[in-house]
Amino acid sequence: MTWWLDFLAWIACVVYSTIPSFWFLIHPRPEYWRSRRRSPYLLLLPAWWLMWVVIGIVTVGWRHVRLYSTTWTWIPAGLLFASGFWLYLRSSKTFSAQQLGGLPEVLGGEKRQALVTSGIRAHVRHPVYLAHFCEMLAWSIGTGLIVSYALTAFALVTGAVMIGMEERELEKRFGTAYTEYRARVPAIIPKIRAKG
Repeated sequence: MTWWLDFLAWIACVVYSTIPSFWFLIHPRPEYWRSRRRSPYLLLLPAWWLMWVVIGIVTVGWRHVRLYSTTWTWIPAGLLFASGFWLYLRSSKTFSAQQLGGLPEVLGGEKRQALVTSGIRAHVRHPVYLAHFCEMLAWSIGTGLIVSYALTAFALVTGAVMIGMEERELEKRFGTAYTEYRARVPAIIPKIRAKG
């Protein structure tokens, strides 16, 4: 495998693995971020970039260690990349760029957002997080790098905690409508329904 694919896999997994940690800064205290006069992203984005640096430093020594090395693993990896890309596209059809970027969670004075339960979100509540997982797993399977698998596992654990925090915040924001939505639509793994 070429060094640049390994490097790209490592960097992609470093960035993806810190997404739940980024949201840990927001979900416990969304009111705090909404109450700030200046954009919260002036603090949040540098904090996220610092997470990249820390995770990069912690994992740099492992970025060449492999579980295996074979080219056929890029076939399932390609399917996972395509699935993640498809999920991103479907997610953006019913969510604005501001919603995808989390602006309603952190900016005060925004008009109340409607709960979106149509499109891909009629099948899975958090399709963007599922897409992130598909992309990380694709890099892991394709390269066979231990660091990619470890960062994917880290993202799964922290992501599960973060989704719980986000769910509480969404229930607080949308009330019974969100509780009913949560009861009928799975969080991450979509239900496969047979037509008939």
